This record gives sequence, C-alpha cells and structure tokens, in this order.
Amino acid sequence: MTLLDQDGVHVTAEGEVATVTLTNPAKRNAQTPATWRALAEAGRVLPGTVRVVVLRGEGKSFSAGLDRQAFEPEGFDGEPSFLDLARGTDEELDTAIAEYQEAFTWWRRPDLISVAAVQGHAIGAGFQLALACDLRVCARDVQFAMRETSLGLVPDLTGTYPLVHLVGQARALEICATGRFVHAEEAERVGLANLVVPAEELDGAVTDLAAALLAAPRGAVVETKALLAGADTRGYEEQRAAERAAQARRLRDLAGLGD
Repeated sequence: MTLLDQDGVHVTAEGEVATVTLTNPAKRNAQTPATWRALAEAGRVLPGTVRVVVLRGEGKSFSAGLDRQAFEPEGFDGEPSFLDLARGTDEELDTAIAEYQEAFTWWRRPDLISVAAVQGHAIGAGFQLALACDLRVCARDVQFAMRETSLGLVPDLTGTYPLVHLVGQARALEICATGRFVHAEEAERVGLANLVVPAEELDGAVTDLAAALLAAPRGAVVETKALLAGADTRGYEEQRAAERAAQARRLRDLAGLGD
C-alpha cells in the first residue's frame, strides 16, 4: 500500500513493516528542503500497526547529501536559497533549521524500530539520515562521510548526537573535522554498522532483520527500547528501578491485568 509519493520520497506499508525510499538515483538521492518536508510527512502517515520502518535509497548510493544548488543564489524553485536564509533574523534562521531537522527526528520513536539499508555513498545529510535510524545494515561498498566542515558548516541535521554515542567524542570529532570516508570494515568495527553484507544481499539481510525484530511481542520490544534509550542518562540504581517498573507492566499485561 502506497502512503506517500512526493519530492523524491516514496512510502509503502505492508503489514507491520513500512518502507521509506529515496527515489532520485539520477542525483544519487541528493536532498533538498522539499525532500526533508516529505521525509517529515512520511513519519506522520505511518499506520499505527507499523512496528519496523526500513529506509533505503534507489540506485548505487543511499544519499550523496545536500543538493549543492541550495547554495546557489537562485536556490530551488519556490524555495529560498541558503544565502537568503542567512540574511534572515536569528529567529527565522533557527525556525528554518528546526523545520529541516523534523525529517530526521521521528525515526527513533519509541513505538518503532527503524533500519537504514545503506549502500554506496552516505555523505553529509545522507550520513545523518542513516544515523537518525535505530539500526544500520550496510553493503560492503558503503562510504560514510561528514563533509559539512569542508563547506564551512557544521552537521546540524541531528547527526552529532548519535555519532558521538556510537563511536565516542574523539573519533566523532576526527570523522567530522577531516570529512574522510568511513568504509564498511571500519563502520562495523566502531559500531556505525550493525551488519555488513555484500551489496547483492542487502535487501535480503534487511528483510531477515525486520522479521527477527517482529518476532517478539510489540510491548516487550517497546519497553526494552525505552530502557536502553534511557540507560546512559540514568544512574545504576535508577536503571534498576526502571527495569523493575517495566517488568511489572509486562507481567501485568501478560496476566491480562494491563490498562
């Protein structure tokens, strides 16, 4: 079932699995503000029955990042260029960037598990979109890079938080400041990739992972995700208490005593 098809973003749902596909392979799925609005809308149109969301890009590259036309004086049709945005007030600029970030924020919703299927280039905004997901399955030809600093910019599409949590502050700084490529072997070793497979096996590996993620009852997965998501902000005793509370809810639910 097709839920959305606009501005290079196609969304389908089949049972408990939704697929969000970037559909501009001719430009290596380069992103624009219109792409970001469509990606934000993708999160809003998902049926409540969906438990797993797969994010993929058509063609040889997942996403080559921001379409550089954004820096041209004319920008995109019907869109202000980034140069025009820079001339706005601090409040206007902050509002515009916050709206762009909405495309990257919903992938870690507590009721879903999101999986990025990444092949080829995942650069800049493409890298940050992969980082927005809970899990990443990568083809052996994957090339991650954070190129914003080479443009005189910073990664501002929510990518800094997950990157630091996955690889640590020092390695994240080195990756961002140099803009170098992180290839599949390193990505798997440092925790950027949950799984690396040959390119021809990427779709099958993601399908298998989605099936495994659906095997456990939804309530148990949702509670576990919440426990893990909050673990680094809680102390040991707080985490123990959170585990007890979550387990009490699960036991009551299994006994038919839940809300």
